[in-house]
Amino acid sequence: MTDLGTRTEPALRRAAPALLGYAAVRALGLITLVLWSAARDKSAYTLLTARWDALWYTRVAELGYGYEVRLPNGDVHSNLAFFPLLPWLERLLSWVTPLSYADAGLVVSLLASLFAAWGVFAVTDHVYGRRAGVCAVLLWAVLPVGIVQSMAYSESLFTALAAWSLYAVLTGRWLTAGLLASLAGLTRPVGLAVVAAVWAAGIAAFLRDRRDRAPSGSERIAPGGATTAAQAAGMAIAPLGAAAYVLWVGHRTGRGPLGYLDVQAGWRNGFDGGYAFARFVADKFTSFPSAPAGVGLIVGVGLVVWLYVTCVRQGQPLPLLVYAGVVTALALCASSYFGSKPRLLMPAFPLLLPLALALARARNRRSAEVITVIATASALYGAFWLNGSGPP
Repeated sequence: MTDLGTRTEPALRRAAPALLGYAAVRALGLITLVLWSAARDKSAYTLLTARWDALWYTRVAELGYGYEVRLPNGDVHSNLAFFPLLPWLERLLSWVTPLSYADAGLVVSLLASLFAAWGVFAVTDHVYGRRAGVCAVLLWAVLPVGIVQSMAYSESLFTALAAWSLYAVLTGRWLTAGLLASLAGLTRPVGLAVVAAVWAAGIAAFLRDRRDRAPSGSERIAPGGATTAAQAAGMAIAPLGAAAYVLWVGHRTGRGPLGYLDVQAGWRNGFDGGYAFARFVADKFTSFPSAPAGVGLIVGVGLVVWLYVTCVRQGQPLPLLVYAGVVTALALCASSYFGSKPRLLMPAFPLLLPLALALARARNRRSAEVITVIATASALYGAFWLNGSGPP
């Protein structure tokens, strides 16, 4: 194990193989995207910075909130659906440098992806050791939708904040965990998962402290050196970011505390327990050409469930299980944007830890061969996917 909070340089050297491997995978993906896009007479830069969500974030950074698009069917797409931390950082970086908002978004995403990879390593290294940590980072890099980690999207920023918040929880740094969870809550709606992880860990620590409290009533020190007061403070801070933005949207729209849900409804997005997604999968079996896609979706969901069950059986720490469970539930049970579900699952990196452990136990040559093959396939798929017609 390593203590990244007290010895930054040694910790960075410890994570160097993971970060170098991650950078190599992402470079392969970007080179493949550039070549593929050029062959189709498209700009890879535009695909990374000025399509779909990236364009919405840039508009928030440039114009602020209040922009909306009214569709012919009556739906209203408002930029209030997009949480503010990424556009704030885009605006800040553009203000202190010559970069445009789009350029700033790409830089923030690229830097955040490196911190996310480091956070994934730190968590896995703390729980399972260095070799598993390197494998976890490489597996996260070679996800089929890994190209999103290089786009001006908020997934990389969110994953970085979430991973380091989880690491802070695991090492007993409650105030740091709460602050990072609050920032994650300003990044994406799924920040709820980080808050849930901090609260679950805090409640478990309180119960453990109460059980182990000395009969004299003297104060116990929580794991990692944090006092009970620090636990409470971290838990109190964790939801502030998300709560502040949601309440502000409610005030801005005049619709009260639930105003953000109305904004999401304008995008036809909500939480229905997975009913709409189940219907979407079932509809694939109405014709032969789409039936294989339906089978693939069922296999994919089954794999996600199997990985989570394996995480439970392997005894992952409670914060990781809660975080991955909430991210997975919110992704699979959202009522719209079915093609984006793989991207929405990308921050749930604890699901990859069983695979990382298996890869870590393999011989170096075999592990390298597996990662190389998957990285090549991921780079090709990412280029194909990003040159398509629909948003990732």
